[in-house]
Amino acid sequence: MEKKNKIVGKCQTLLEAYKLEQLENTKMPEDSSPKNFLDSETRLIYFTLPMSLNYQRDSYKLWESVLKTFNDWTTKKVFNIKFSALSSEEELRNILMKYKIALQPNKHILTWKKISETIFENFGSMENLFKSVDYDFLKLREIVQNKLKKGFPYLSGPKIFNYWSFVIQKHGKIKLKNSEFIDIAPDTHVTKSSVLLGVLTKKESEILSKEKISERWREILKDSGITPIEMHAPLWFWSRNGFKFELE
Repeated sequence: MEKKNKIVGKCQTLLEAYKLEQLENTKMPEDSSPKNFLDSETRLIYFTLPMSLNYQRDSYKLWESVLKTFNDWTTKKVFNIKFSALSSEEELRNILMKYKIALQPNKHILTWKKISETIFENFGSMENLFKSVDYDFLKLREIVQNKLKKGFPYLSGPKIFNYWSFVIQKHGKIKLKNSEFIDIAPDTHVTKSSVLLGVLTKKESEILSKEKISERWREILKDSGITPIEMHAPLWFWSRNGFKFELE
């Protein structure tokens, strides 16, 4: 219990430092987004489809490409579910590769199209997807990670799904019930921070699955007043900026 309390105390310090912008650069990649959207549907699509392509690449460059695509009236149409679902692969490829949202000419195009088709054919729109689950994170998780998992390539993966659920609330302006169950997304930076805080040993960081790491964080933060996903950004920036912020 003493070890857990010490870790929670350090987490509270890091969280406060993040809020006070003491962790140096604290601008997340997806923060580079349009100031205004004409409608909530477009906003939801903007923060959903690109997330499925955010795998083993520079996230900052990805979201720069997303913004350029959105700001170009000739390519903006890919942020329409119906258009992306019904377009040919060739048409999508020409648009998505213009500003390098897609780096892989086949896989990335098929991922974007598959998710668009799944949403369009089953719900008609992004807004209807959230309405169908009564804006409940647990019901959304059941749809994306189980019932229609094959229809949500990459987005259904634990790391991306949990972080997308966080982003869709922060930027998509969607309030999800049961959001306290959104797990931390254990990428490289979060894992390194977890070791430094004593949440994981170095060996555990190398052998435990992402699900087990998320579970460890949930145990540590239980009854602390901090939700796991709240710690993602502080841990991410603490590591990315070289752990320059010192904890006592």
